This record gives sequence, structure tokens and C-alpha cells, in this order.
Amino acid sequence: MIEKYKIDELNVQVYENRALMGEAAAKATSERIRQLLKEKETINIIFAAAPSQNEFLENLTNEKEIDWNRIRAFHMDEYVGLDLDAPQRFGNFLKDRIFGKLPFKSVFYLDGNAADLDEECSRYAELLKKYPAEIVCMGIGENAHIAFNDPHVADFNDPYLVKVVDLDPECRNQQVNDGCFKSIEEVPSKALTLTIPALMNAQYAFCMVPGKTKAKAVANTLNEKISEMYPSTILRRHPRAVLFLDKDSAAHIDMD
Repeated sequence: MIEKYKIDELNVQVYENRALMGEAAAKATSERIRQLLKEKETINIIFAAAPSQNEFLENLTNEKEIDWNRIRAFHMDEYVGLDLDAPQRFGNFLKDRIFGKLPFKSVFYLDGNAADLDEECSRYAELLKKYPAEIVCMGIGENAHIAFNDPHVADFNDPYLVKVVDLDPECRNQQVNDGCFKSIEEVPSKALTLTIPALMNAQYAFCMVPGKTKAKAVANTLNEKISEMYPSTILRRHPRAVLFLDKDSAAHIDMD
């Protein structure tokens, strides 16, 4: 670690590169998992699907002495209308990197191809109520979204836990920047997402945000007024959240 500080309630840790960031985030998350499993028979974790999570997920799957068959897993968003075997589907992304590698007690998938999307949102919301999350592992988008809560649909007091949203152009373009799609025309315009209350209800939040393309979003997260214009600013109100950065994503932070 090369720097650490606290902004409002949010703990911030900066690492030399994304490999070290991912390693540190996985270590911190695994320590919390082990502690919670000493206190509870089962726990529930929400995961994000994005290239920003790759190093974290790789390290987490290699962590020892975690009783994964006492853990239920959720994911926080899903595109609407992609082919079932499309690698860009977030359920498939996480199945390849963690859900299919570890013996979870349960994995709950969001279905972006459900015949009735509102009914699917209700189904998933009921699961979140039945199995409240102890931990959320997440990222921040280039437009400061968390999950698919882009600024125009973000609501800190959202009455829903899961909803259908339209994706804004900056969010869709990020998927091209990340190499997930060849052009913005290929990126779906709708998605299912856990809402901001659903994410912030988790007892612990571990947020991994590496890379140059996230530097502006990180600076806005830490410096702008807490508001839905920059959805990730809500992390500064979470009592047990840690933001993990690398030098590139921390490049625009001015702490002087």
C-alpha cells in the first residue's frame, strides 16, 4: 500500500498497481468472510461482474480455509436480451471466474431474458430479503454508477431492491472501452440492476476500482457532493466500506 486515508465514512487504500490492489482486496474480503463464518452458520455475498474485478476474483478464488459451501452468492446486475451463452452476460462472467470454481451453497442468477422482467426483479428482490447480504464486492463505473444505477436512474431512497433500467450512453460506451463489446451498437440498452439501497444494505462493502479510465470517477466519488448525480458518492456514508485503488485510478485525487 502506498497511501491510505478516510473521506467521510469511506476508507480509501491506494496500491502501486492493480495486481497488488486485487491481492489486498481479496485478502481483506477473505478475512471478513472467515470472521463472519465464525459468527454465523451461513452468509450471503453480492458480486460485481466487470474486468475491474478480475484480479480481485482471481485472488479470492485462491484463498484458503473458506468454507464456501456455507456461502450464498448473488450478482448485482444483468443485461437484458443477450444470448444465453454470451460471454458478456454477467452471470456467465462470474460463473467462469468464481461461481463455477467454488462449491457455493447456492448461486442466485438474475435472468435478463425472463419473459416478465418486472416479475424477475420481484423474484430476485424476495431472495435478497430472505438472504440479506453481509458483504457486497463491487466496482464504480466511468460515470460513477454502482451496479447499473447510472445517474439518471439512481435513487438513494429507491423503494425497490431490483429494477429494470435504461443504460446511459457513457455507461454503454464503457463496455466498449473495457473490451466487452466491439461497438456501442452491440451493447444492450436495458438491464436489470440491484438498486442503491440493495447494495448499501450489505454490512460490509469492498469496492475495487483500478485503471486510468476510472480516475475521473474516483475523484468525483471522493470530492463531489454526495448526490445521485455521482451515485458512487453514497459509499462515503457506508459505515464499513473500503475503496481499493491503484495508482492509475487514484491519479486525479488531490488530498492536499
